[in-house]
Amino acid sequence: MKTTSVMIVGVGGQGSLLASKLLGRLLVDEGYDVKVSEVHGMSQRGGSVVTYVRFGEKVYSPIVTDGEADLIISFEKLEAARYARYLKKDGRIVVNTQQIDPMPVIIGAAEYPETVLEELQAKGMNIEALDALALAEQAGSSRAVNIVLMGRAAKQFDIPYDRWIAAIEKTVAPKFVEMNKKAFDLGYHS
Repeated sequence: MKTTSVMIVGVGGQGSLLASKLLGRLLVDEGYDVKVSEVHGMSQRGGSVVTYVRFGEKVYSPIVTDGEADLIISFEKLEAARYARYLKKDGRIVVNTQQIDPMPVIIGAAEYPETVLEELQAKGMNIEALDALALAEQAGSSRAVNIVLMGRAAKQFDIPYDRWIAAIEKTVAPKFVEMNKKAFDLGYHS
């Protein structure tokens, strides 16, 4: 069994750590050896956040290197571009179309690259883009973007839908379970 490498990337406060916790719990429950590593950067100030999740029969390191990621789950377009070099030739990026301006854009020192996803596709990258924010709001909370994206990304795993739902029930605080199950379903069926 080969080792599969997943990166979850975003901006601080978007819930990428909960997404990695959900994925890690699911994979352990499925019997895989799982290694997770979180890199925070300036996450509390809206900076870049990346989590590595590697799983297989036996995994020795949680770190994903350039050209090694099977899947990148990106909570924001510019973060997809920032970490695209990690993607394998036949890998896939699941990305939220939301734009969160970084500090240089906010202060007027730079412009947000509007065609960032098109540029990645022009390089031959397999991009699945969705408006996860709109789906999260439909589920009941803009904070559910992470679970919407996990729903969309779930199609890349050979793990039944009901196992994902069970992992949500084990991972998310009880008062948010139903909303998160709805968010996952909306992402899965988008």
